Amino acid sequence: MNKKTGRYVKQTEGYKAFIPALLPPKPSVKFSSELQTLLSKADRALARLDGVVTVLPNPDLFIAMYVKKEALLSSQIEGTQASLEGVLEFEADLTPKEDIDDIKEVVNYIKALDYGIKKLKKFPMSLRLIKEIHKILIKGTRGTHKTPGEFRRTQNWIGPPGASLNEATFVPPPPGMVLELMGNLEKFIHGKDNIPPLIKIALIHSQFETIHPFLDGNGRIGRLLITFYLYWRNILSKPLLYLSFYFKKNRAEYYDLLMKVRKEDVWEEWIKFFLKGIGEVSEEATNTARKIIKLKDDLITKLYENSISSIYAVKLIDLLFKNPVIDVKNIVEELNTHRDTANELVKRFEKIGILKEITGKQRYKKYIFSDYVDIIKKGTEL
Repeated sequence: MNKKTGRYVKQTEGYKAFIPALLPPKPSVKFSSELQTLLSKADRALARLDGVVTVLPNPDLFIAMYVKKEALLSSQIEGTQASLEGVLEFEADLTPKEDIDDIKEVVNYIKALDYGIKKLKKFPMSLRLIKEIHKILIKGTRGTHKTPGEFRRTQNWIGPPGASLNEATFVPPPPGMVLELMGNLEKFIHGKDNIPPLIKIALIHSQFETIHPFLDGNGRIGRLLITFYLYWRNILSKPLLYLSFYFKKNRAEYYDLLMKVRKEDVWEEWIKFFLKGIGEVSEEATNTARKIIKLKDDLITKLYENSISSIYAVKLIDLLFKNPVIDVKNIVEELNTHRDTANELVKRFEKIGILKEITGKQRYKKYIFSDYVDIIKKGTEL
């Protein structure tokens, strides 16, 4: 029997693979009063987030840090063990305490997200872009041998570590169907219809994860697609909605509902969960932005209270929101000042608790702006 969400089909090798129905769903999604209410709440929360970003001291710097947070959370869902401090230390040419391979996976995610956003300013969403992003995400990591940037040509499956194909909890469609299914997904992404964008991206994310078109990195690419789609459709003026915070916190429910769509032929429960996530994550990001605005105001007050009123001191505050791990050399170069001035600034910032030394060395010291890092890293703790 053909279901609304798809069907299991026995393959010649003996296993059953799930073939998802093409999008849009037929019959279409039921718009219950609960779903309508959740959609309305999610839309309002997104609008508030988009609004608060415009009053940030420098929204692009905030976004750059938030991208790091999303990269961490999305990678942690897949089992990567890395911290925000570890990523910042790596970027500052320090040796992180965590596994360097884990750090590289997070750094690649940041590069993939940045690349995708730049491309979407000029080009539409496409399968080609998805492949390009996958290549950046996987290249040079533990999955580098799993054909980066190419749709799979062999069968993959999902299950406990070490599970064989016949023991899998889920088997995506056979490789011969991947291109056709992804072509339909691309057509759906571009299709003119009356499906609200937030519901449409919920369908897109679930369908992508069901097709599982790559040998590695499907979860991360699927989560990137959410941000890319909303940015491309101008639902967000800045790429600032990242659902990995919500998916990590509700990991079991996230995976269970994706499976429920396939097994029980229901889109509505998954969509409700997704919309709740958009509302929750938008509120969390909005509150974070407000905390950062307050932090900057508090720091400027702290400078004046401690009679640190040079123009370089104020500029250093701005620089710390850009580079929360810093050294004297960075300050000299970025602020175009003398080394003695930079040394004195660091000494005074350390004394009043804005900076904290993290190397323990006498020379080549590095400092962290921990008040800012602590705000951003909420939810990423291992």
